Amino acid sequence: MANEGLARSLRRLRRLASLTQEELAERSGVSVDVVRQLEQRRKHSARLPTLHALANGLGVELTTLLGDPPAVSSGGENDGPRFVAMRRAVMPALGAPDPLPPGPGFSVGHLREQIADGWSKYHAAEFDPVLKALPGLLTDARSATVPEREADRAAGFAALAKALQLSGHVAVRLGKTDLALIALERAADAAGHSGDPLLPPMIANSVAWTYQRQGRLEDALNIALRAADDIGLGGHTDTADGLKVWGALTMSAATSAARSNEYERAAELMAAAEKEAARVASLPAGGDSRMVSVFSPSSVRIERVRLAVQYGHPEEALDLAKGIRLSKDTPPSWRTWLLLDVARAHTDLGDAAGAVRTLESLRRAAPTWMRHHVLAVAIVRDLWALPNHPAGLRALADFLGVGD
Repeated sequence: MANEGLARSLRRLRRLASLTQEELAERSGVSVDVVRQLEQRRKHSARLPTLHALANGLGVELTTLLGDPPAVSSGGENDGPRFVAMRRAVMPALGAPDPLPPGPGFSVGHLREQIADGWSKYHAAEFDPVLKALPGLLTDARSATVPEREADRAAGFAALAKALQLSGHVAVRLGKTDLALIALERAADAAGHSGDPLLPPMIANSVAWTYQRQGRLEDALNIALRAADDIGLGGHTDTADGLKVWGALTMSAATSAARSNEYERAAELMAAAEKEAARVASLPAGGDSRMVSVFSPSSVRIERVRLAVQYGHPEEALDLAKGIRLSKDTPPSWRTWLLLDVARAHTDLGDAAGAVRTLESLRRAAPTWMRHHVLAVAIVRDLWALPNHPAGLRALADFLGVGD
């Protein structure tokens, strides 16, 4: 997983740390040959555990090593007016006046629908309209926490928590993980006033994901496991929504374990998740799927494919990917990850034609996400380095802007 700046970033950060390639390899537990291949652009991608190990060896966040994250344009617009407006909305000025009550005609139900639509756009990689909408959503959500009736205030705090959580996710995509954690800390506070027992653990899952992005894998593992345990002890896994939140946290913990090279622990967690996922369909229908964690038999299988690729088991990944039936509430982002991982597995096996066919399918299904994913660029760069280019590769390289 890498973009075009990985070689340059790795070399620059290693030199800033005054490390030789051999010293970085020793500190990271990574083969010196891998370090050399990445720096010399003979290898354009690496498994996530390898990238985490290199980032830890350099003492930097993973996002620093990878360069521009997926939602950032080459023009640097992640610091543009819309981002500044979102940051101001997440962190109002100290001493700013308290929010005013909502005006006539305001409906918290309509606000929740707008926030849910924001989540749908986020999962479809439509980051610009989400960034544009967030300041207004946050302002309205804060106003919704003012009414005198306790039930109305609780609903307002629930909406504010989801809007702040969405802000945190967008901030991560923009490479602003510290802002993301501020947004998520405030989301957790709002969730605590909502009376919804599932909101705090959902926020905790977002915090765990942000920790993963920062390379804080042990912190990510621990917060996900604690939140999952709290859901189980609270008896919430007997509802569809509660089980989804528990399952998403368990899969998040498995991902953190896998990236820390704790493969057996990751496998145990995924086995537990797969067993419980079968119960989701048998439970009474939950709330709006756009506002609840993603967890189903198909999402578990997608995560198993991803982990198999990270483990370096491409044959297993392709076997797992065969016959996956995606549930209707599987977000486009998850479908994208699946296709990317299948393409990576084909690449690892030397099946360039299979990788190109999969990437062509991805381009048809989710062109926006494909452009935003550094893994897609890394795969095409690896294929472009081959002496013989399979049919269709030139069009993909031109689409991603990585051809000669």
